[in-house]
Amino acid sequence: MANQILKYLILPATLLLCGNPNTQTAVKEATGSEITCTDGSCEGTYIGPEFIGGSDVAHQFSNEMCGDVGDKLKELYRNDKYSKVDFSKIKMSTKGMGSGNVTYSLSIPFVTVSEKCQAYTSFDHVGGWNHSPALSVRKNQLNSVLLPGESLNISDLKTTKEGLQEYWIQWKNKDVQAECEK
Repeated sequence: MANQILKYLILPATLLLCGNPNTQTAVKEATGSEITCTDGSCEGTYIGPEFIGGSDVAHQFSNEMCGDVGDKLKELYRNDKYSKVDFSKIKMSTKGMGSGNVTYSLSIPFVTVSEKCQAYTSFDHVGGWNHSPALSVRKNQLNSVLLPGESLNISDLKTTKEGLQEYWIQWKNKDVQAECEK
């Protein structure tokens, strides 16, 4: 009971800090979500409420996954295992969406590339839990993180049977891949 109360007190406060690495940790701890990354993919599941105080809490799992995927791509790059996300093989499911409680599962697979400047080392998303993603807004937000001459690599719109919509986005991190500047 105390854990349930704690979950409902911590989550709304952490949602105000999206993008902050501490937020991702707090959401993970409060929800019990789990992500496992290997050299070939990151996979994980969130189980819990869809919304708390009007915030789409379950959709915050996408933020958490993006942070872990970006960290893994950077690690692979530093270890000369040049990789990028294979958009065509991303799997998403949102069982229970619309019921108040959901099981949101994600599988983000990687594919290796032969040259370091073919790799991507940053990963993000823009999505909608019962609404269309604001892709143009997210593209504008991310323009400042690009290497000169580079552009965002954006997936086709991915949609679960229950209605979650996501665009997945990857790019060359300008700090990690500075040598790839055109």
